[in-house]
Amino acid sequence: MTRFDDPQVVQSQYASEANLRARQALWADVEGENAPVVLERVLRSLAPLGDVVEVGGGQGELAERMQSEFGGRVSFVDQSERMVELARERGVEDAQVGDVQDLPFADASFDVAVAAWMLYHVADLERGLAELARVLRPGGKLIAVTVSLRHLEELRALIGVDSVVEGLFNSETGEASLLRHFSGVERHDTEITAVVRDRAVLDGYRASLSYETRPVPEDVPLPFRVSGRSTIFVATK
Repeated sequence: MTRFDDPQVVQSQYASEANLRARQALWADVEGENAPVVLERVLRSLAPLGDVVEVGGGQGELAERMQSEFGGRVSFVDQSERMVELARERGVEDAQVGDVQDLPFADASFDVAVAAWMLYHVADLERGLAELARVLRPGGKLIAVTVSLRHLEELRALIGVDSVVEGLFNSETGEASLLRHFSGVERHDTEITAVVRDRAVLDGYRASLSYETRPVPEDVPLPFRVSGRSTIFVATK
């Protein structure tokens, strides 16, 4: 299977926002308390955020909110030129192309770092975490969000895919990885159910993937329920 942390795959996946939006569409109708709600609660508990760096921030929605709602002075770094462009369009002026494995900032530059649903894409995780720790001030916080090995298990069974984050930064291994670079870690586990009423959403999700799958069955029962399992780690330097 193609690995989530293959640099060429990551570059291809995020050259535009199309694949990301197709996957986000899965979560249009959910039951339960989703991870973004819990992430917002974590960020509000730290507000005002002070100097913030977000790495791998996608289209920039969270960076914009941290800047406008949570009292953060946000620097934004993403490997994708398109994602940087979208973040700037949202008013995140300090947005630049860059790599979490070699951050373009001095030591102790930030109070908070955010890496949401992206550390499983980092080829050298230890180097990436070391860089995030380096740019944080003493007592600074890293908010790292990832998914469980059981994330999307119903959908993965439907299209014939094993866990795509096994061996990468995930809910089951994240704490141990973070403790190699940070003094303490809190965790917040979340579980929701996506209620998919339109087969086109499932087809779109499958088409967005970078690895081999089998087609969604013609007789897939609708609504189709998919479990989303994420963890929000708060690591303290």
